[in-house]
Amino acid sequence: MPVYENTKLILEKIGSTTLVCITKTIEPERINEAIRAGATIIGENRVQEYEDKRDDILPCETHLIGHLQTNKVKKAVLLFDVIQSIDSLKLIRIIDRRARDIDKVQRVYLQVNIGNEPQKYGLGLDEIKNAIKEIRSLRNVRVEGLMCIPPFVPPEQTRSYFRKMKALFDEIKQENRDNIDIRTLSMGMSSDYRIAIEEGATMVRVGSAIFGKRKY
Repeated sequence: MPVYENTKLILEKIGSTTLVCITKTIEPERINEAIRAGATIIGENRVQEYEDKRDDILPCETHLIGHLQTNKVKKAVLLFDVIQSIDSLKLIRIIDRRARDIDKVQRVYLQVNIGNEPQKYGLGLDEIKNAIKEIRSLRNVRVEGLMCIPPFVPPEQTRSYFRKMKALFDEIKQENRDNIDIRTLSMGMSSDYRIAIEEGATMVRVGSAIFGKRKY
């Protein structure tokens, strides 16, 4: 796949929306092609995979987008600029402690389970406001955004979930003060990023449209 050309094309299509290149299973050489084409942020699903290849990747901002196990928090705080997948209060408290140990303020996004799916990670719509109240007391995390992965449905059916996320985003932004500074709405992937942008995404996470189908 022509990674350089694909990246240029996606950046052109999304305009002022921020692109996160999803680099799970992608080797550094191809990641670097995307960075040379103008990508400034990469997103990895697994802490260990990124650690194994990071020395061969050109300088860029790094986001963790996959589920973070508590036993990997220490390493994640060392490695990633932003952790997008905050799916529980327990997790963010541990991140706060680990960030304090290294004198870092960790940038994070809250992951919202917008479809209320029992098998999916994320905070429920009814949990978000209470979570924010508790997070205010933490000094080594800064909440800068909301992230969601909608239910696995045909692309056009994601629209209603993205619309719900945008309404939540607009509501939660009113709570901004102290360490809550929500400015980013991360939603939309290769199959539905155009719909997500139409519904108000400020950041999209695109992998296969840049790198082609993944080989596992």
